[in-house]
Amino acid sequence: MSNAIGILELSSIAAGFKAQDTMLKAADVELILARTICSGKYLIIVGGSVSSVTAALDAGSNDTAGYLIEKLNIPNIDRQVFAALSNTVPIPEKYNRALGIVETFSATPIIEAADAAVKAADVTLFRVHVSMAIGGKGFMLLCGDVASVEAAVSSAIEMIKESGMLVNSVVIPAASKELFKEYI
Repeated sequence: MSNAIGILELSSIAAGFKAQDTMLKAADVELILARTICSGKYLIIVGGSVSSVTAALDAGSNDTAGYLIEKLNIPNIDRQVFAALSNTVPIPEKYNRALGIVETFSATPIIEAADAAVKAADVTLFRVHVSMAIGGKGFMLLCGDVASVEAAVSSAIEMIKESGMLVNSVVIPAASKELFKEYI
């Protein structure tokens, strides 16, 4: 069972494949996501124990030939983040709940923000989208009662504020059922 997540974002696709191979050979980690992303970059996300993820990230980042954009290790990550990354989260039956959206300029900060959000409040994180077909950006969607969604979004913003990667955030109280239609 994974309790940590590691992320490498590279500016070279070829270097990304090589770093991915190095990471998988260096430690007992599970490949969660590895793919090309917008702007010609490559994103690798692995999960596993804290020590395994740390070892994989260290090995992979040392094998990037100068193409490393970002490296992130999140120990003790909330389980909701894994499910939201794979789009396997069922939406609660009450569709008239508040909807929170946070958008970042790149992929890596949205994962860190999502973890902070779900640890801050009782919300359902149902989507974490990283970079594919959105110009390299990331966004997350979560729902719950208005106060909880506001607290979660606030926490996410605090997590990424200093990096300057926040594009926008919105809380929609009593969101229309149609906003959830894609997930029902």
